[in-house]
Amino acid sequence: MLYRFKSQATADVVMLEANARQLLDIVGKTAGPKGIITVDQIPAAISALETAVRSDSSQNQHNHDAFAVESHADDAERQHVGLHQRAAPLIDMLKRSLAENKDVVWGV
Repeated sequence: MLYRFKSQATADVVMLEANARQLLDIVGKTAGPKGIITVDQIPAAISALETAVRSDSSQNQHNHDAFAVESHADDAERQHVGLHQRAAPLIDMLKRSLAENKDVVWGV
C-alpha cells in the first residue's frame, strides 16, 4: 500500500506504507488511512524528524565503522537506505508548507 502526502505548497510525496508509518510515528501521528499535520503542528514535526535523522545517522555511522571491518560483507548489505533519505522529501514538504502556511494531509 502507498501513502500519498499532499500540500498546496508542493508536489505530492508518495511512500511505501512501512516508511510512511515510521515517519508518522516519529511526528506523533497515527498512521490511519487519512490524516493531517496542521500548520501549527509542522514546526514540531520538522524538529522530531530532524532529531530522528541525526540520531539514525550517528547510529548508522557507528554500525558502518564496525561493519567495514568485516571483509566478507556483501555489497548489497552496504547499500542501506537511511532514515535521512526516506525523511528528506517529507521534511522538505513540511518546510515549504510552513513557509506558505499550508497544512499537509495524507491518504492511502
